[in-house]
Amino acid sequence: MSKGLLFAPVNAEGVVAALDLPGTAYRVLCVLRSRSEAGGRVEMGQNQIAALLRLSRPSVTSALRELILARLVTKQRNGVYRINAMLAGYESFSDAQRAIDEMDIADRLDEPTFVARYHQAVEDYREKLALERRKKLRVA
Repeated sequence: MSKGLLFAPVNAEGVVAALDLPGTAYRVLCVLRSRSEAGGRVEMGQNQIAALLRLSRPSVTSALRELILARLVTKQRNGVYRINAMLAGYESFSDAQRAIDEMDIADRLDEPTFVARYHQAVEDYREKLALERRKKLRVA
């Protein structure tokens, strides 16, 4: 039986705020964090998130894409996500420390280029979409 989430490894809200995510992404992140297990695993489908937040499914899909680009959430499979270990709650300090020690440096919120890499990932994604649109227009 879980004792509840007692420890959060860092106060990461400042880094999350610096990302300047769309408002919907913040809302989805809050819902995922509030429903996650110790260690950040959460089972919740996009339709369920949409219903809880009174959003459309495409809005949730877009928000999740932003969270994934920001490395705040990873998709393990449909309906199963994992919150960044530095945002997740844990049952003990040692569990939190172990999870952070095992993280890829690129996923760490305290990595100096974390925010800049997110903004670059968003720009790269938008360029990819624009390229795909131009290709479709040429084919049509």
